[in-house]
Amino acid sequence: MARRKRADAEPAIFDAELADMPADLRWREWMNRIEAVLFAASKPVEREALARVVGRDASIELLIDDIREGLRGKPYDVLNIAGGWAFHTRIAYHDAIAASAAVPDRGIDLTQNEAMVLVSIAYHQPITRAGVSEILGREVSRDVIGALRDKNMITAGPRSPTAGAPFTYVTTKGFLAHFALNTLRELPDLDALEEAGLLERNVDERDSAFATHVGYMSPSGS
Repeated sequence: MARRKRADAEPAIFDAELADMPADLRWREWMNRIEAVLFAASKPVEREALARVVGRDASIELLIDDIREGLRGKPYDVLNIAGGWAFHTRIAYHDAIAASAAVPDRGIDLTQNEAMVLVSIAYHQPITRAGVSEILGREVSRDVIGALRDKNMITAGPRSPTAGAPFTYVTTKGFLAHFALNTLRELPDLDALEEAGLLERNVDERDSAFATHVGYMSPSGS
């Protein structure tokens, strides 16, 4: 008769160091572990989480560099997004994914009005609702601000030092993840986009064509 497992048996200890493995096999196993974690995750995985599955002296950056090297020629890559890492479909294959209708659209729908407000916040944060209204030349409603907060695109920032100390607004990690950015420094330069023909603007509505900008940045099919 098989011996029943003791209820109080200690769980097996996860071996992150793999000290008994040859160095080349250990490195390959660490790469496989990171790939497995990224593949299973639904959002970018931060360094702290990846560090739990590799040795203490392992370089996360070098491991990911080797993973990316192995993905050359593949339709997907590993990108540094919102302070972590995630698998991401290469832009060249977004149309094929959309045409297949096999992958649900995980994008966040933005109205043109919401997009215009979002780009104003993204490029001028922290900024108050009144500040956004001044940029766009019209009143921005609380409903639009609320919709962007509900979509995890913006959140409240520090109080403004102006009269009444109104809230300012800043973009979120959700904003970075949605547009496949690691930091705000990676935001495209609006003038450069316009010169490249990827963005159309006019002198009266400096940021009114953010719908085009969103289309340029959006990682649909990721």
